[in-house]
Amino acid sequence: MGKPLADIAWEGDSKEVLSSFPAEVKSTFGFSLRRLQNGELPRCGVRAMASVGKGVWELKTDDARTWYRVLYLSQIQGAIYVLHAFEKNSRKTDRRDIEIAKERLKAVQQRVREGGRTR
Repeated sequence: MGKPLADIAWEGDSKEVLSSFPAEVKSTFGFSLRRLQNGELPRCGVRAMASVGKGVWELKTDDARTWYRVLYLSQIQGAIYVLHAFEKNSRKTDRRDIEIAKERLKAVQQRVREGGRTR
């Protein structure tokens, strides 16, 4: 088994939030992120999030209690940037979650422009 094709770069509190999800949800997202690192398709629901920015995708899963989401920026310079992880209780993504992801996306794009990848 070789090295994954991409690193995971966690933005803001996204890793801590994802870590707080129920074990089965964490496992689903972890497996899907690993597949993305290896250039494969995730094993959970996925959709483009143009409302956040170009190249941003949403991983989706749920349990009996609520819906869970992870927003990430597709691979840039060998990294997949996890912008935001959150729970949602309605069909529409809360404006606050969109804004958090947009701000983190802007910060990532700025760092990439400046030649760096992580903080």
